Amino acid sequence: AAVCARGRTRLRNAAAEPHVQDLCRLLNKMGARIEGVGTHVLEIEGVDELQGTDFSIGPDHIETGSFIGLAAVTRSDITIEQAPIEHLDSTIMGFRRLGIECSVEGSDLHVYGSKELVIRKDAFGHVPKLDDGPWPAFPADLTSIAIVAATQCIGSVLVHEKMFESRMYFTDKLVSMGASIILCDPHRAVVVGPTTLQGGVVDSPDIRAGMALLLAALGARGTSHIRNIGQIERGYETIDERLTTLGAVIERIEGSSD
Repeated sequence: AAVCARGRTRLRNAAAEPHVQDLCRLLNKMGARIEGVGTHVLEIEGVDELQGTDFSIGPDHIETGSFIGLAAVTRSDITIEQAPIEHLDSTIMGFRRLGIECSVEGSDLHVYGSKELVIRKDAFGHVPKLDDGPWPAFPADLTSIAIVAATQCIGSVLVHEKMFESRMYFTDKLVSMGASIILCDPHRAVVVGPTTLQGGVVDSPDIRAGMALLLAALGARGTSHIRNIGQIERGYETIDERLTTLGAVIERIEGSSD
């Protein structure tokens, strides 16, 4: 609305994630006048109209982080080509706390999930902690992925979800698969690893928790049945096909309401 409004608009406490930056750049390319892209304060000078344009959407940093978790859960080495390297600092640092190492080569990200994964201890003997926050902190959308990854790492870690309500409640599904997780409250969970996960029947409650359960199923013994997969596909297009190319064994049950 501010792009085509009369006069100048200032948006404080604006989101600054990569996809928001992409939107601002698209609008600017269409004729908008937006300043402060990538910061939490946007200055918008209204224009009369926008024009059509061509624009390439950048790679998804959340999907990239999910594949980092995949490498850890399946104890595999993965190379993610054309990764959004410039947007991955906090993500790489967060997973490094779990002992998951990555290296950058050009626009490719190499994840070394086959190495021994040891959760790094905090200073002065404090319980290691991984928490999220507004961009550019560790993304809230990766806390579910980090919890699953932590189940396969040596040690314990407190995962603190500060941004959203009720995102920790999916952990009971991981516990049913064999994970050792203590849910402290709706925002905090302690994960103790490593544990051997067993296949089971679970429901996908939302996009990120659903992807986390899919990763858990890939690293678990036996067969898992994940229902309500439409939630996962909202954020991960053709994820079953792409995982199959990496060696996963996934069967989609066509015609099922699940």
